[in-house]
Amino acid sequence: MHLVTGAVVGVAGGGAIAVLVILGVGGFLTVVIPVFAGGTLLVVSGGLTAVQRSRHTAFLDAEWPDGPFAQPVTFAPRALLALVKNPRTWRQFSYHVIAGAFGFFAAAIAVAAWTTGPAMIMAPLIGLEAGLETRHWVLCGAGIVVTFAAPWITRGLAALDGLLARVLLGTSRAEALETRVSDLAASRDSTVDAADAERRRIERDLHDGAQQRLTSLAMNLGIARATLDDLPEEGARAIAQAHEEAKQVLTDLRDLVRGLHPAVLEDRGLDAALSAVAARSPIPVRLRVDMDRRVARDVEAVAYFVVSEALTNVARHSEAEHAAVEVSLEDDALRLRIADDGRGGADAQGGTGLQGLSDRVRSVDGRFRITSPLGGPTVIEAELPCAS
Repeated sequence: MHLVTGAVVGVAGGGAIAVLVILGVGGFLTVVIPVFAGGTLLVVSGGLTAVQRSRHTAFLDAEWPDGPFAQPVTFAPRALLALVKNPRTWRQFSYHVIAGAFGFFAAAIAVAAWTTGPAMIMAPLIGLEAGLETRHWVLCGAGIVVTFAAPWITRGLAALDGLLARVLLGTSRAEALETRVSDLAASRDSTVDAADAERRRIERDLHDGAQQRLTSLAMNLGIARATLDDLPEEGARAIAQAHEEAKQVLTDLRDLVRGLHPAVLEDRGLDAALSAVAARSPIPVRLRVDMDRRVARDVEAVAYFVVSEALTNVARHSEAEHAAVEVSLEDDALRLRIADDGRGGADAQGGTGLQGLSDRVRSVDGRFRITSPLGGPTVIEAELPCAS
């Protein structure tokens, strides 16, 4: 059945392709006819691909990798040109052209093997009326051989057809790798989005829950500290200490919430968020932001955390007196440069968070580089793609 259906589909598809090719070539003096014929040809080729793959799956249990094998229905010249440049289009087209001839002859050979063999075996019976001759027995022997060989002939032709289909209708190694890379990129993007959403949820829960309760606790301790004058010295000291601890915990929690996802970044953009980071830095920071538009939210978040963590490292480890941050949007890429005049010697493997910065940058397919000779200066550069 595989070869018989292949003959029907192959001949019908080959005929349709031949008609469209003749139509396109015959109307070369116009633009409309070749474009219409070319678009229809690609649509027919895509439909034949789907039918042939279905046939191979049904009769040969062929497995096909996931992928958009059918061509889109389009007659736009630019889209047609892109399809013409695609190697997969020509592989599919080649199979359908080959199938037009191969399908017919393969089916004819298989049918002949199954029908001619048994008929040749009956040759001695036919020769009884006119007298048996050597040729009757030769035909009988040949018929036995053909009959026993028919299954192998059929399987061989079907296997050859399956091989052609896998090579021409399947994916090449490069296309399989491209699909895999696309799947991994999509998976990574969804993971980044999920992590960002989780950070926002934690920020909201902390702000609306624990932070509000700590604020109330600090206020109550402050009121008790100011109004209770008749407490023993140890009790007053305990309340004062508890008040200071509550205020410190509240400060730490606010810094934590700000670090998860600063509200100013969401509301006012990267320039305002980095201005707040520079203002909080214990060392003077010169900030320059040159952006004519906002970029993707995940890119903004990565840029913010890179600058924030880099300035934290400068304050903690570099012994620098000044730092400079430059942010520019050029050629669909957001470029960051953080420099300080500290002692240098920063090492991404030294536990200062630089490896984490590199990982953040790579999460959006960016590039990260650090230059930090002994004696300084230390320069961190990052490039984040943000093509619109």
